[in-house]
Amino acid sequence: MEEIGSGPRIDDIERAALYRIMALRRDCRHFTPGPVLPDAQLGRLLHAAHQAPSVGLMQPWRFMRLSTPEWRARLAPLVEAERQATAQALGERAAEFLRLKVEGIRDCAELLAVILAPDDGTIFGRRSMPREMAWASAACAVQNLWLAARAENLGLGWVSMFDPDALARELSLPSGATPFGLLCLGPVPAFYEAPMLEQLGWRKRSPLHDILWDPSSAPTPSAS
Repeated sequence: MEEIGSGPRIDDIERAALYRIMALRRDCRHFTPGPVLPDAQLGRLLHAAHQAPSVGLMQPWRFMRLSTPEWRARLAPLVEAERQATAQALGERAAEFLRLKVEGIRDCAELLAVILAPDDGTIFGRRSMPREMAWASAACAVQNLWLAARAENLGLGWVSMFDPDALARELSLPSGATPFGLLCLGPVPAFYEAPMLEQLGWRKRSPLHDILWDPSSAPTPSAS
């Protein structure tokens, strides 16, 4: 069998930096208005996204740069419409929700759409869950971009409040392509000390022991 090699090793300093970046990453909604990012910096960020893992190496992610004032003006009403629909669906928490800032489309330096590309027929690793594995792979690209942005001291906010069919029409996407995020990216006045929804009391992060299931520690069913 051909030797693949062990690859470079990560030292303690690099490891600590990675964990620190993950701990400090935030879903940002408040941005400092200003010019678009330098091409070299945006290129680094998108390259990081494109290095994400994907099932069967299918690389289903596509990005659209929509940072002009004209695009922001076209897309903001789609987000606002879903914001109002979400408030209505929340019932008694509607007023509390409407006080939250949910996006920075008009203020961020860059506005990107992340698109799930039309299915390329990849079977490797996704025969039994074809759609789910495409979504999961594309989400990995967004996470890479998020962490790279934080490493560059930039904020990123994932906006999911829109009707995907309406956004697809607005972007003139080809048949089979699906938008699943508008990404607000750029300098921020400050990074939240904790996730914004937690900081404002909307919801709390679950403790690790609640999300780790260990079937070996489950009680043995008694014999009948």
